[in-house]
Amino acid sequence: MEVMRHASTFLLPSSSEATDDLPSSVHALIILNQRLPGLAPLLWERAKLRVCADGGANRLFDGMPEFFPDEDPGEVRRRYKPDLVNGDMDSIRAEVKDYYSDLGVKILDESHDQDTTDLHKCVAFVCDGQHILEKSNLCILVLGALGGRFDHEIGNINVLYRFSNMRIILLSEDCLIYLLPKTHRHEIYIEPSVEGPHCGLIPVGAPSTSTTTTGLQWNLSKTGMHFGGLVSTSNIVREAKITVHSDVDLLWTISIRKPS
Repeated sequence: MEVMRHASTFLLPSSSEATDDLPSSVHALIILNQRLPGLAPLLWERAKLRVCADGGANRLFDGMPEFFPDEDPGEVRRRYKPDLVNGDMDSIRAEVKDYYSDLGVKILDESHDQDTTDLHKCVAFVCDGQHILEKSNLCILVLGALGGRFDHEIGNINVLYRFSNMRIILLSEDCLIYLLPKTHRHEIYIEPSVEGPHCGLIPVGAPSTSTTTTGLQWNLSKTGMHFGGLVSTSNIVREAKITVHSDVDLLWTISIRKPS
């Protein structure tokens, strides 16, 4: 079975992402309708494509100048201008929509589609577009997918399953989440300066009858997991490389360290 390798090098302050074990990734950033975490400017610089869901445009407009209190807010907003605002347009404020439109930002109104979430719409745009050439190394970073209403969180997690062939990482101030598809064995390379030690493996889509891990304080050995039974929460990273092999898709989550 093919091995899929993962690392959170996009969280590192250094500019280099490539290692002997991992190819460099091309990042797209999606901003949803939650308060921007402190890592937003870093992830913005990592990304080659930046997309706001309609409510995320409000968060970018209001929140990014707060990270640069000594600079002119207008200058900050012009510097952090998204490539696209996409969604059903039920959340974006009129003045924010007009502001970005006047700056030449593409506004994609998909209000005709009420069957998919704004995150789904944004991911579909990133995946279908012709603006990123290195699609095989594409990784989508999502800010604002966690926190707030629980039904929104579940809808965002569902997007991971609907686009299970894509690398999509949901991020908050406290943690990140991504899918480990059952089609691969997984190697997760830990960046201890920016993530851990707390982690978890969650069988959201279906019960697992056999999950095996290495590198954790409480490893699993062909172990079953299901809601109402064992779920690997509050586990601890013990090694620099974690391996996971499961008969079902699992969610991997790990805590993000606060800057010292």
